[in-house]
Parts: sequence; structure tokens; C-alpha cells
Amino acid sequence: MATDQPSSTEGLRRLNTSLVLRSLRQQGPATRAELAKRTGLAKATVGVIVGGLAEVAAVDESASVPGGPGGRGRPGRPVTLTGEGLLGLGLELNVDYVSAVVLDLGGRVRVSGTRPVTGTDPLPVLLDLARSVVRRVRDGRLVGAMVAVPGLVRGDDRTVAWTPNLAAPDERVAVGIEDVLEGRCPVSVGNDANCAAYAESHHGAAVGAEHALYLTGTVGIGAGIVTDGRLLRGAAGFAGEVGHMPIGDSTAACGCGRRGCWEASIGLHAMLAAVGMPELDTPYLSAQAVADRAEHDPAVRAALENLGRDVGLGLAILTNVLDPSLVVLGGYFVALGEHVLGPARRSLDERLPSPAQGRPELRLSTLGMEAAALGAAELALEGVFSGDVPVA
Repeated sequence: MATDQPSSTEGLRRLNTSLVLRSLRQQGPATRAELAKRTGLAKATVGVIVGGLAEVAAVDESASVPGGPGGRGRPGRPVTLTGEGLLGLGLELNVDYVSAVVLDLGGRVRVSGTRPVTGTDPLPVLLDLARSVVRRVRDGRLVGAMVAVPGLVRGDDRTVAWTPNLAAPDERVAVGIEDVLEGRCPVSVGNDANCAAYAESHHGAAVGAEHALYLTGTVGIGAGIVTDGRLLRGAAGFAGEVGHMPIGDSTAACGCGRRGCWEASIGLHAMLAAVGMPELDTPYLSAQAVADRAEHDPAVRAALENLGRDVGLGLAILTNVLDPSLVVLGGYFVALGEHVLGPARRSLDERLPSPAQGRPELRLSTLGMEAAALGAAELALEGVFSGDVPVA
């Protein structure tokens, strides 16, 4: 039994530390006494935890505020979560672009970047971007890294099971990032839609929404589902592969090898083919060019009307199944704006079976093409907030 005690003590210390960190992140600054009330921990325990967090530049106590009513009494010293010393690295590997975000524990983006991928394997481009952003971080310790990919990831949060639009098999992605980071922190892999949905619920258009659905807008189409701040992953972790529902043009060829998939009608390549325009460096730039042309080209507007209708058709099915209060459209949909939102709303209204079933609010993502990388960075830090990863 004696050999188990240090491990148990360490586990309890991490758990207590995570309680303090979550309180500061979710409820804001507080004095040590207030933290003890919030968490139910003893004041002495909070004091030890705060001291340790200050040593690794995770919290700050330099400010002071009046402690008594009306400004009288001994001043309090609020503990503020700065998170500067603890960092998460989020990366996205996609067909035609890669992204990276370094996020600190306080939720601030320290470094970010996106690069286009043209006619090459995107993984070497991602590895080079990862090297670049890590070099730009002057201080702080990486506690975790996650790579978002457009496909299925097995339950080990590492092995890529299927990516229909790019070659990223098995553990090649995780191993490549581990080599770049030289073992500085654990590396995991996650679905891009899940990562982007998580980012929107913490930083973007879905903040405060209890039941939100995020729809990617890249070459592939996927969904991330967030309920009460948590991702819905499904039995095998594969929930959200909505791009391969049989919706839209039944003759359209999909990257998965079948015909009639939703993404074959509303994915980036399908949209560009419908309007007869070329692909540019990123999905957003491509869509922005289309939106600009739609202002004076009725044929392009008509094609986008059809696109929005097909978006709404799929969302009607998802709404009937999942009942979200909010749907966030990301990726290239953002640049198209009302060209997609308007017909999608009308299609939703036509397809929902009962007036009692309210149409979910449709919003555009506010996080741009780095949404998935930002969410991956947040998820890379989750081990600290859960007590699974030590902070010192």
C-alpha cells in the first residue's frame, strides 16, 4: 500500500489544482478566501495551490482591491488566471491549407498562422508551420498538442482511421508532430469539426449556447455537436460525419468514392464547380471571390441560392434528429454570408414538420479559418483543467 500513496497524493493534488483553475477560468478572479468558498477546499490548501501556480506563471496576485464594504478594511489580493506559463498547441491539417494556434491557459492566443497547400502532401507543410510557431513562442511550457484532421479518429485520440479527401493514415500525423516537438508534450489527434465546434463554444459564435451544431465549410463537410459545453462524440468517437449523408445531387461523385453525398453538393469544390470559378489559396479567399462576383452576376447568385437550399435541406434533417438551438456555419460559408444563410433558412422552414419545432438560429463563424486549430489548442489544455496533466 505504501507504494500507492505518493501516486494517490499526486492525483489528489492535481485534482485540487484543477478545481482552482476551472474556477478562475469560468468565474473570473477571486481572493484565496473566495476560491476556498467556490471550490470547497481548505484555505491552506488553496494557498499552497496558488503559490505553486504563481511559480509557473499561471496566476498573478499583484493587484489588490478594497476588502471591506465601501472600500474599508484590509485589502484583498485577487488571484487572476494569466496562464502565461502553460501553453497548448493546436494544429489543423486540411486538403488545401494548414493552420496553427498557440493558446495559453488563460485563453489568449499567443501565436497563430495559416499556410496554403497547393498540389502537395499537406503534412510537410504542417510540420514546417508547427516548427515556425513553436520557435516564435519566447516563454511558457507546452503541456499538450492536438492536430485536427478532416476525418475519423479512433478512440485512442491518435490513430487516423479514415480521411476521404487526403492521405493521413494511422499514426503518421501524430508521429510527425512528436518529432517536431522533440517529445516536449503529449500529442493527440482529433476531428476538425469537433475541434472547431469546441472553439466556437469557448471563443466564438456559440459562446453561451447550451446546444450548438457547427458545420465545417471546406472541401469536406463535417459537424461538431456541443451540449452544455461538451462535445458529443458517439460510441466510437465518430459522431458528426454528416458530409456523407445521401442528400443533394444523387449523381455527384464524392471523395469517399460514392455518389450523392451531401458534401458532393455543398463542399467547396462543388460550390466552385457550380459557379465556374477557380480555387484560390484558401477556402475563404475562394468564397470571397465568388461572393464578390455574385454582386453583379445573376447566374452566380442562382447557383448560390441552390447551394443554400441544399445546406438547409441537410440542416433540417440534423435539426429533426439533434434539436440544436444554434447552428454555426464555418469555413467558406462565412464569406458567402446571406447568399447561403437566406436560402438555408427558407429551406429549413419548409422542411421542419411542425410550427412547434422552432428553427435553430443560424450564425456565421467568427473565428475564421483557424477555428479548428484554436479548438485543438483548447482541447490540448483540457488535461490541465481535468487534473490529468501536472502544471509543475
